[in-house]
Amino acid sequence: MISSWPLLSVVTFLPLTGVLFLMLIRGNEESIAANSRLVALWVSGFTFLLSLYLYIGFDPEIVGYQFEERADWITGSGISYHLGIDGISMPFILLATFLTPLSILASWKSITHRARDYMIAFLVLEVMMVGMFASLDMLMFYLFFEGVLIPMFIIIGVWGGAERVYAAFKFFLYTLLGSVLMLVCMLVMYQMVGTTDIPALAAFAFSPEVQFWLFLGFFASFAVKVPMWPVHTWLPDAHVQAPTAGSMILAGVLLKMGGYGFLRFSLPMFPDASEYFAPFIFVLSIIAVIYTSLVALAQSDMKKLIAYSSVAHMGFVTIGIFTLTEQGIAGAMFQMISHGLVSAALFFCVGVVYDRLHTREISAYGGVVDAMPRYAAFFMFMMLASVGLPGTSGFVGEMLVLVGAWEASHWVAILAATGLILGACYMLWLYRRVVFGRAEKPEVLEMAALDRREVMIFVPLTILVLWFGIYPATLLDVMAYTVSDIMANVASDLSIQTVMR
Repeated sequence: MISSWPLLSVVTFLPLTGVLFLMLIRGNEESIAANSRLVALWVSGFTFLLSLYLYIGFDPEIVGYQFEERADWITGSGISYHLGIDGISMPFILLATFLTPLSILASWKSITHRARDYMIAFLVLEVMMVGMFASLDMLMFYLFFEGVLIPMFIIIGVWGGAERVYAAFKFFLYTLLGSVLMLVCMLVMYQMVGTTDIPALAAFAFSPEVQFWLFLGFFASFAVKVPMWPVHTWLPDAHVQAPTAGSMILAGVLLKMGGYGFLRFSLPMFPDASEYFAPFIFVLSIIAVIYTSLVALAQSDMKKLIAYSSVAHMGFVTIGIFTLTEQGIAGAMFQMISHGLVSAALFFCVGVVYDRLHTREISAYGGVVDAMPRYAAFFMFMMLASVGLPGTSGFVGEMLVLVGAWEASHWVAILAATGLILGACYMLWLYRRVVFGRAEKPEVLEMAALDRREVMIFVPLTILVLWFGIYPATLLDVMAYTVSDIMANVASDLSIQTVMR
């Protein structure tokens, strides 16, 4: 479906108008900061409202891309400006546009230094995130995929904690080095096919030998982004040093770029290699689920504990994707959206108490429920959603992944299920230490209750997590035909290769 007007381009680049307005703001530092917050919030909020039309106008029964826009970029080269969405990309675009204004609200009081620059970085980051999910040209995808690094590097390096420079460079170098190999593979694909158009590349039959090397090149980039064990070590440092809103976007959206890459490139373009490397992916994912869950149990820093839990949850995602089953892939997609909401909320939970006591050490708290009962209720709900409580979005994704994993391998499903038990252990331990008990420390008793701004962040996140848990068809129906199409193409390619052998 070709859109009659360039809605995707507008949604993608609209935040840049906010950047322009921010650069024109004049006055003293305090007025610049106040006006910058308002401009960034209004622009990102309007971008989200406009992006909702993508959901309203999306027809889930159409197989293929919708709201397509295409124009020659480099004439005669096979490289074009090509945007479009399907049941895989559209939920991620909505997730990015939804979390951006919430992240700006989360920074309302905590960011006082160079607030305008901070808001500019967030709006540019939104452009890169939406552009990456909407791109149907491989070169465009790569530019947006790597462009995300720049604003996030600045957000961590300028407004992060004491070790922010180290964490920012570690984040940048880890993710950039993996992407260099992906770029080499993209050049090989372009030379073989003569185009960078993603639908055309997905329809091209690469030989199994070529698929082997191309898969590894893309895997080097996507595995770091997910992140998979053992290339996950940049994530805890980045989360601990990032400001609260940076962690919300990093966990909520940026970690999903790797999973999206597997679904957009690895499965449809390299089905033979995906099947061949699936056992290897299962091993790495199970190690991630079990090992990082045990590491989370040993943490004394709240942010670091939640960061390691993200690695474990993303291990479920990679297991689901490479089961090569409809239930597994749908579960992985659902888990990514659910984790995006829940992890953003959990990092905001840490930010709320950090803004009051300026420490993330678990031992510094205890009895928070006495001073902040509403906060304790929101924290409990998100903690239970994180461990997969039935009735929350976390349950649906994990169960679908386990069903797909059981179909692929009983042992994979059994070992992955241990992550549910370990997850309950470290999240309940965290909640008990922070919220329950008697509030004996005077600084804890003096903590201010949630204000209206903080409640405005928690409420929409809570509603969505509950809605997707009770009525998962809202999301599953959107992606059903796209997932079936991916599976049909993968099965077709595998059967053709089997006949050829």
